[in-house]
Amino acid sequence: MQGIIVLAFAVAGAGIGLAAALVLARAGFPPSRSWCAAGTAVLSGLVAWRWVSGGWPSWWLPTACLVAVLAVPLVVTDLRVRRLPDVLTLPAYPLAAVVLGLAAAFGPGAGLAVRAAGGAIVFGGAHLAIRALSPGSLGAGDVKLSGALGGVLGAAGWAALPVAAVLAAFVTAALAVAAALCRWRGWRGGVPHGPGLVAAVCLVTACPALGMGT
Repeated sequence: MQGIIVLAFAVAGAGIGLAAALVLARAGFPPSRSWCAAGTAVLSGLVAWRWVSGGWPSWWLPTACLVAVLAVPLVVTDLRVRRLPDVLTLPAYPLAAVVLGLAAAFGPGAGLAVRAAGGAIVFGGAHLAIRALSPGSLGAGDVKLSGALGGVLGAAGWAALPVAAVLAAFVTAALAVAAALCRWRGWRGGVPHGPGLVAAVCLVTACPALGMGT
């Protein structure tokens, strides 16, 4: 039964990833449809596996699913064109509000909602401040996405915010080193930070060692 659930989530993830790729293409950001579908299928399957194996409670599942279905299309697009399109970053806010509201209602209660709101303000505000002080260090899309991601991190736990920031910086630095070693010219204007942000949120919110998602 567990295998069937994981497979069902993976198939649904593939469909959502393909749909996201089509939406991006219509907005002028054509990513790889195969990467979006396959990557989202894998992440969705992993989310289902952690859920059925007791990795987190059912009230956290919608939040984990939302992160999974947004992650790959955002990362693929940012890696290809160094942009995080509004067509995905802006809808992330109402979607995050819905799933975090459900988590608060069926989980810990108002405390989660307060942490989510605080996380969105702190994480989003920090990225906005960095962008204002050093415009070349972050893109506008990074700032727009950071608030929604901060809400998820705050709901997972206050410790998630600094840990995710450090992990995101590490991933971005690793991409910069890889680009230099491979002499990749496509990122002359700067290394995309979106993949680091998204990867950090995926890892940190799924880490039971920090008490996240519980």
